[in-house]
Amino acid sequence: MRTLRLVAPVLLALQLPLHQLFAGVWSDLIAFNSVAVACMVSVLVAPRINNRWAQPLIALALGSWCMGSVIATSTSYVDYAAGLTNFSDVLYLLFYPLALLGLQRLISNRQKLSILEVIDASIVALGLSTLIAAFALHPVLPHFEGDFIQSFLAIIYPVADLVLLCFIVATVVLHGFSMRGLLLTVGVVLYSATDFLFLWQNLNLNYIFGSLVDYGWLFAFVVIAESCWHPSTDNKSKAGVSPVLITISVFLSATFLALLAIAPDNFPHFVLIPAIGTLVLAFIRMSIALNQARNIGHEKILARTDELTMLPNRRRFISEIQNFAMRESSLLLMDLDGFKPVNDSFGHEMGDKVLQQVAQRFSRALPSGALLARLGGDEFGILVDGNKDVVMEIALALRGTLSYPFVIDGHEIKIGVSIGVAKNDGADDLMQRADNAMYSAKRQALGVCQL
Repeated sequence: MRTLRLVAPVLLALQLPLHQLFAGVWSDLIAFNSVAVACMVSVLVAPRINNRWAQPLIALALGSWCMGSVIATSTSYVDYAAGLTNFSDVLYLLFYPLALLGLQRLISNRQKLSILEVIDASIVALGLSTLIAAFALHPVLPHFEGDFIQSFLAIIYPVADLVLLCFIVATVVLHGFSMRGLLLTVGVVLYSATDFLFLWQNLNLNYIFGSLVDYGWLFAFVVIAESCWHPSTDNKSKAGVSPVLITISVFLSATFLALLAIAPDNFPHFVLIPAIGTLVLAFIRMSIALNQARNIGHEKILARTDELTMLPNRRRFISEIQNFAMRESSLLLMDLDGFKPVNDSFGHEMGDKVLQQVAQRFSRALPSGALLARLGGDEFGILVDGNKDVVMEIALALRGTLSYPFVIDGHEIKIGVSIGVAKNDGADDLMQRADNAMYSAKRQALGVCQL
């Protein structure tokens, strides 16, 4: 396997002198593209890549570029229909989305990637691309006097290079330094620089087919393939892209869209591509973040709610005791009398229905601001404001709610309740005192006991 790692750089090293000695179909078509094929093989056999999609996606990206290169090169020696020539551009362009997806997964070795990680990196990449495209690309772009296809290709290639470059840099920064990330960045920089150099030479009409400029792409592929053989830094992964960078990226894109609307002649129209892409991703990210926040909030509520009665549970009740520490209030613990025979005679399903109706009766008897919770089994707790007399009246009212029977599924069920009351004095033993009072009320059949 390690021998295959060396095939691509060796072929590239041999290709350079062969190109000088045997320029022609064999050198430009076969030997040239064999380097790209060797890079594909090197990527596919590279070890220590846990993400199962990284290698096939990168190999497909290189394969798409290689097929486009074969078609474009062969048209220099054989006359083909114009449609076939355009098909090579389609294959070249297909390289970018495949490379974006594959290289992202290569940088992070995890099997699953956070969708927000991908979107955040994409927002920063598109935002930076908008800025660079507005000021750096416009002077070097050629003009094709109304030829739509040529104009489109002249714009889309450099914009795609910028997006790819900024995306990879943002993703590498997100995951921390590693040799794999460094080599990927160098490879993408070489690829983008070769594209821009090719574009510049075309603009000045001095590009020569088969020149050394063409080998910049192969050199970039060799470096990218080599990066697959180095470890990534999953264990050192950072928390995420800085919100400041995301905010700046969205602000830049929105600003350029506004300037383009106000003064359309001062900025190139192709900045619409990354600018609109940035804003669309920002809205998608906001929707995902809001949905996640809603789900987290819902999960927190469920974690602090009793599923049967939908009252607060013991966890919520204990946490709320702290809020009553400095107030004139009391804690009431209530344990149902005669509930166990209900479960034994009618089953737990009937017992659950009784608990639900008990919760409803207790809730109706409490003043606003009181907190009623089911603490587990047939035990309930209440935190209520008020002095001793007010609290005792509430306790008696609660006991009175169970003075008449429940009628459930045709069965008449009678139960009672024992209530322990502990006045809040700021001490840490409030729950214990209420529990002692409740058991005193139950043992002595007092109904309500206040300590």
